Amino acid sequence: MSTEHKFLAVYLGSMSGEKMKAWHALPEAERKAREREGMAAWHGWVEKHKAVIVELGGPLGKTRRIDASGIAEISNALTGFTVVRAASQEEAAKLFENHPHFAIFPGEAIEVMPVLAIPQM
Repeated sequence: MSTEHKFLAVYLGSMSGEKMKAWHALPEAERKAREREGMAAWHGWVEKHKAVIVELGGPLGKTRRIDASGIAEISNALTGFTVVRAASQEEAAKLFENHPHFAIFPGEAIEVMPVLAIPQM
């Protein structure tokens, strides 16, 4: 693969998971301090990897599912996304090792997948 391959990283977490429960159980001052620490670490991660970040992305809000039955509000584990460029999926995944999303914040995981080309007709 060339370094021009794009990979979508999706941040996952549960509002009802154990990590989130523990986060909300922290005293407010401690939680605010960890939030500041987490955001500083996140900005540091962005700075370190800015050469390969295609789309910084961001947090995700409420989800609407659209199917043949119509539109409905749903919950899922998706909390944010980033698009990066890497030579391989393994290389892209390594960019997210010990990421603040789960190393500091109560996020649970990050999943990385290739963004594939749309087939030509």
